[in-house]
Amino acid sequence: MIHYYFHNMDINQVVVWFFLYSFCGWCMECIVIRRDLGYWENRGFAKMPFCVIYGVGTFTAYHLFAPIQNNYIALYIVGAIGATIFEYLTANIMQKLFGEVWWNYEYKKFNYKGVICLESTLAWGFLSLLIFGFFNNHIEFFIKSLNHEFVVILSTFLVIAYLVDFTYHFTRSVFAKREPEDIVNNRFNDFV
Repeated sequence: MIHYYFHNMDINQVVVWFFLYSFCGWCMECIVIRRDLGYWENRGFAKMPFCVIYGVGTFTAYHLFAPIQNNYIALYIVGAIGATIFEYLTANIMQKLFGEVWWNYEYKKFNYKGVICLESTLAWGFLSLLIFGFFNNHIEFFIKSLNHEFVVILSTFLVIAYLVDFTYHFTRSVFAKREPEDIVNNRFNDFV
């Protein structure tokens, strides 16, 4: 059994916390894309309604921003810069893994290579204030108020379901980038 605690939450509660932020990130992404592009688009990599990059980002930020969590000016500045760096690094990793980035800021003013822009940087700062200054206290309270047996079942389900969904779509994405004859040859060579 893993004995990990984060903000007085055990590992199962942290998993639910992580997926709740991933769901909120997915909702935010879908709303922003709908506003910007005028049509609905699933913003997650897999089909489940999660952008786990938001769960990862929030979890990482909590560890890094702990010393300044009550200094809202510093939190805004560090949140804006930190999330922009994270977004830039994510774009580079996606480019290497998938050969593409799933967002494009080229139509926005003050963008860099279409992967980061001033508008998003400013928004990341406000989002940091919202999450760390207000929202998270309610999220933690909600998760801690849930029946623990339910949380254990829910966290197990979320991890397994997301891993299956992600693995399926990741594998499909990797094979979609390869030439059909390469796939056939590799499958043949696997059996030989």
